Formats: sequence, C-alpha cells, structure tokens
Amino acid sequence: MAPSTHTVTNQAPPLVGYDVFTSDLALAEAVERHLDPGLLAEVREELGVLGRATGSTQVREWGEQANDDPPRLRTHDRYGRRIDEVEFHPAWHRLLGRSVSAGLTDAWGRPGGHVRRAAGFLVASQAEAGHGCPVSMTHAAVPALRAEPELAAVWEPAALSHVYERELRPVAEKPGVLLGMAMTEKQGGSDVRANTTEARPLAADGEYVLTGHKWFCSAPMSDAFLVLAQAPAGLTCFLVPRVLADGSRNAFALQRLKDKLGNRSNASAEVEFDGTTWAHRVGEEGRGIRTIMGMVAATRLDCVLGSAALMRQAVAQAVHHASYRSAFGGLLVDKPLMRNVLADLAVESEAATVLGMRLAAAYDAGTPEELALLRIAVPAAKYWVTKRCTPLVAEALECLGGNGYVEESGMPRLLRESPLNSLWEGSGNVQALDVVRALRTEPAALDALLREVGAARGADHRLDRAIRGLLVELADLEGIEARARRLTERLALVLQGALLVRWAPPEVADAFCAARLGGDGGAAFGTLPHTLDLRAVVERARAEV
Repeated sequence: MAPSTHTVTNQAPPLVGYDVFTSDLALAEAVERHLDPGLLAEVREELGVLGRATGSTQVREWGEQANDDPPRLRTHDRYGRRIDEVEFHPAWHRLLGRSVSAGLTDAWGRPGGHVRRAAGFLVASQAEAGHGCPVSMTHAAVPALRAEPELAAVWEPAALSHVYERELRPVAEKPGVLLGMAMTEKQGGSDVRANTTEARPLAADGEYVLTGHKWFCSAPMSDAFLVLAQAPAGLTCFLVPRVLADGSRNAFALQRLKDKLGNRSNASAEVEFDGTTWAHRVGEEGRGIRTIMGMVAATRLDCVLGSAALMRQAVAQAVHHASYRSAFGGLLVDKPLMRNVLADLAVESEAATVLGMRLAAAYDAGTPEELALLRIAVPAAKYWVTKRCTPLVAEALECLGGNGYVEESGMPRLLRESPLNSLWEGSGNVQALDVVRALRTEPAALDALLREVGAARGADHRLDRAIRGLLVELADLEGIEARARRLTERLALVLQGALLVRWAPPEVADAFCAARLGGDGGAAFGTLPHTLDLRAVVERARAEV
C-alpha cells in the first residue's frame, strides 16, 4: 500500500482522448463558413478523423518521442562511402505519414483544397510542430514548380500524393515525395540577393551545376529542394533533387545539423554544393525571386497557421488545467482574475485562427481581388500573429504554475517552438517592409484590404474608429519605413477586428474590440474590462474530453 503522503489530489488529468478539430469551435465554424456546403460532410469527417488521432494518447506520445530523440546526421556509411543522410526517430515518420495521408500537402488540386488543408495543418501541428516543416514546404513548392511545366508534370503529382515514402529514390519510382528549400546563406540571411552560390549552365537546356554553401536547409531528407543561385543572367531558381534519374546520389553534402532552440524533431542543415551538384532551372534566368515568391507566400501563411495552432493548444491546456485545479476555495476557472487571463488568451487565439482561415479561403477563391488581398494581408498576418504567439504561450504556461514549467506538461516544448514562425520565411522587419512595398507598388492590394474591413463598418464604434485611424496612417507615407511595424500592427488588428465582428460570437468580438482597438486593455494578458462576458469566452475555448 502506498504511503498516504503520496496520495495525489487536486491535479488536472492529461488533456488527451479528445477531438482537436471539433472541440475548436472557432476552427470548425471557419471550415463551415468558407467551404462549399456540398463538401462539408466529407471534410468534417476527414478533419474529425485527424482531430481524434491528434488528440489521442498515441499521437501525443509520438510528438514527445520525436522531440526527445532528435535527428542525427550520418555523413558516411560503415564502409566510408559518403551518404549524407539524417536518421529520425520512427515517431517522426509516423507523424509525417499521418499528415501526408490526411492530404496536408494536397491543396492545389481539389475543391476547397486550401481551407480543408489549412484546417488540417492547424490540427496536426498541435500534436507536434516540427514535422509540419516538410509538409508545409511540399505544399508551398507547387506554385513555383508551375513556372517550369515540364518539371511540374513530373514532380507535382508526387508532391500532391497522399503517400509518404521515406526512402530516397528517383522521383519516377516514388508514389509520393517531399520538397524543401535552401535559400539562406551566411553572408545574406533574409537578403537573398546577396547569395553567392553559382550556377553554371550545361549543354542540355535548363540543366546546370551548382557551387556554393547554404546556411539553412530544413528537412534535408526531402526528395528535392528549390534553391536560389547566381546564373549568368542573375539570381535564378533551381530544383535540386537528392537522387538523379539514373539512381545515383546528387552531390548534396550535409556539413552539420543546427542545434536549435526548438523545432528539435525537425532537422535543419548546412549543405555544400561542390561544383558537380546537378540542378534544373525553374522559370527564367534572372527571375529567381519572382519564381520562388509563390512558395514563400504559401509558407508565410503556414507560419500564421502554425502559430495559431500553438496558441490554440496552449489555450486549451490552460483552460483544461484551470477547470480541474482548485485554489483558494474554488476552481481556478471560476476565479475572476484567472477567468480574465483565460478569456484574453482565448480571444487572441480565436483572432489568429479566424484570420488564417480567411486567408486560406482567399487562395481557394483565386479571383484577382482575393489574390490582391493576400498580397498585403499575408505579410501583415505573418508579422502580427507570429509575434503574439510567444507571449501568449508564456502566459498560458504560467496558468499551470510550476506544473507548466516542467517538461512533462508539454508547455515548455510549445514555448520553445513559439518564436520560430516569426523568424521563418522572413523576420518581423522583412514582413513589415513587404507590407510597405505592397502599399507603394500594388494599389489593388490596399483596395482589397479596405473592401474587406469595410464589410464590417458600422457594426462596432471602436472598429470604425480604428479604421479611420488606419486611413490617416495610410494617407501619410512620410517616413513610412521607420513606421512600418506600427502600421503593419494596426493593419493586422483592424483586419482581425473586422473578421471577428462579422463572424465571431458577440462576446468574443466585444472583448477584442475593447482591448485591441478601443484602448480598454493593458500590455499584459488578463487586462480585459471586467464588465465583459468573460465566462462565455472561456467556455467557448474549452476542449471537451
């Protein structure tokens, strides 16, 4: 018999055994809102299957295993032959296989593909975020590949496949592939025009060999990579396969794996091209930035969705804990100040989800107006949502107290992961300056944004005032570069507010407009006006087990 002093009481059970999709009301409502009604039954079923798996004890354990046993680099085999392979824990392959089979690389070729895929990505990332990197890049590579129709004919069907096969083989022999990118170099970082990797043309049209070094290459065990290099006519996009058509390995030397703050299940490598690395041109010579921007825009949206997933999981954990934990004579969730904190976190999470799903719907619509909206709204959303992720996760961790600070809670892994999406695909300054660039050069983008927020005018006086303030900011472009962050933040908040006013329950929209647009909130979470219906906001955020 265990000593009585070891009887455990007043602890929340683990948040497992629930449907991650259906318990997220903001996400489920967004899917219903943005999909053709004829697709809803099918999509609800597929997302429910994924949601129940993601919330299961087994898949949660896979996420822990993939991070506790991170990838290892093997440069040579036992006989001394160069192989340049990365070994992953089996849990990594199980997670990847589940996400690929759920269609999370298949948005471009089926009805409602972007909305259903974005919802699935948001769900699956809550079990383990690192495996989302190759999933995201494979999905995002498709528009870039289409700049070279002959390549797209070979690689696109395999990229859209629902089959995951880990072995490196020629693309013609694989039922499905993963695609990555390698743009960043030591001397340039986000300034990819400073890249020095050289591309020398061969006799065959479109074929080159590369010489250079890439500082960050994520998911290096992917089947091929989009790479930027300097060709005779300037910076150009190339496809670099790991295995050539004859079955031989391409020259793709992995120098080392990065020791990262988070995202530890996913390998990020430095890679060397030795002058014999074969590549095929994608798009025109000298138009590399333009060619690869379709991929960059899609991965930036995944940064928004990935951060929304982390935020949602953190909020779900915090509300779950507070619903079971008693202190000072009652449940934490019923304490007015804790309720304020939880409600504030829930509002921020819902705003991120609603914005991310609206942008996914714009991809599905594909009209000139919707594509113009994406041009300005994606960098603005990427800037703001990814920056709100870290303070939200930190506050949610604090809701669990000391229990949240220990690894077994899963909260430290969420916190380590939380800054990544703000860095990936261009840090905050890059996004803010991209918003400025859109304002200066693409008037259709601003028109689309104003139409979007204008649809909510008259519904909330605080939103109306914020829209007027934004218009004043936009009317004066003097010194706009130094104001780019301020302007981008306001733009993102107005857009989130407009979407919530139109689509969220009144208590959620009221709390957002009061605290984010009306000045009736503080710098920390938990400073919402006490007169709001905070109990309803918290109940809406609860994950039902």
